[in-house]
Amino acid sequence: MNENVFYELGKHDDKNVIIIRFTTITAERKAWVRSLTGSRWSQSKKAWYVPDNKFYRDKFGLTEESSKLNTPHLIHSVNQPAFIRFLEALKLKSYSPNTINTYKNEFGQLLQTLKSHAVDSLDAEKLRSYFLYCTNTLKLSENTLHSRINAIKFYFEQVLNQDKIFIDIPRPKKPTILPKVISTRDIKKLFEVTSNLKHNVMLKLCYGMGLRVSEIVNLKITDIDSGNMQVLIEQAKGKKDRYVNLPETVLEQLRAYYKEYKPQKYLFEGQYGGQYSIRSAQQVFKTAMRKAKINKEIGIHGLRHSFATHLLEGGTDIRFIQELLGHNDIKTTLRYTHVSEKSIKKIKSPLDTLE
Repeated sequence: MNENVFYELGKHDDKNVIIIRFTTITAERKAWVRSLTGSRWSQSKKAWYVPDNKFYRDKFGLTEESSKLNTPHLIHSVNQPAFIRFLEALKLKSYSPNTINTYKNEFGQLLQTLKSHAVDSLDAEKLRSYFLYCTNTLKLSENTLHSRINAIKFYFEQVLNQDKIFIDIPRPKKPTILPKVISTRDIKKLFEVTSNLKHNVMLKLCYGMGLRVSEIVNLKITDIDSGNMQVLIEQAKGKKDRYVNLPETVLEQLRAYYKEYKPQKYLFEGQYGGQYSIRSAQQVFKTAMRKAKINKEIGIHGLRHSFATHLLEGGTDIRFIQELLGHNDIKTTLRYTHVSEKSIKKIKSPLDTLE
């Protein structure tokens, strides 16, 4: 449902609320929004709304910036049909929810800039001018600009079938960024300062199985096979299933967690039930880093990078690491050879080899 619903931070009767809008209203969507605690219909706004609080912000993955980008009424009526066709095409091609959200935000930015000018009338030269505006005026990073180009390219090529329009539009060179890694000493400190059982198990599984944050919150109880000491990572990035090894040292703690918290479906569930949010998992990691006094600009994904790097330093074959991480291309996994301390330490300076 995420690709068809839009959220906007606003006010209703002088109270802060989250306004909920749909591309089209169906019985299923109406039933879903009615099931939300505190949901109401606003006749003046012609939309549903819920209280603006941390629970709903986490549930919807909302920030001030993202909510503004997800507001369809900021797009002129001339371009709203194009926006809906764009979303429908993404869904028909079974793009992941994350990709759909990224693409709709980036394409939506173009449509908001165009105002009443029809997006379908743009040619290669006008698109080139827009991307120069994104670079020179908006000063978008290379990665953001790539995402915006990809989203707009999708619309013109996959929705309008204009295959050749992007041939003459150059792309920015992507910067080479090495994975950020936490030392084994700091990993231990991280676990030592995390006293909450649920949070401790979550962080240990993230590191111990090399999981993405989306994968840890998507884990279901039925994915855990303690008999074979394996865990199914279902429909991860690229819609791939894979198995990873369940660390032996966490098994007893995992059982204690299950007995105490009694999750119903997902291994980690929120305070009000249902799937634990990505935002909350990120906050757990951030809090642990602060408590452990690890002064490093790194997110929870750093646990996955650390897992791969520490395996490599321990002598695990790079092809097995590729399999455990679920990488399609070995080149992605080979990045870890550039940050492995032991690999670098093996290299001798030519000064040391002089006779």
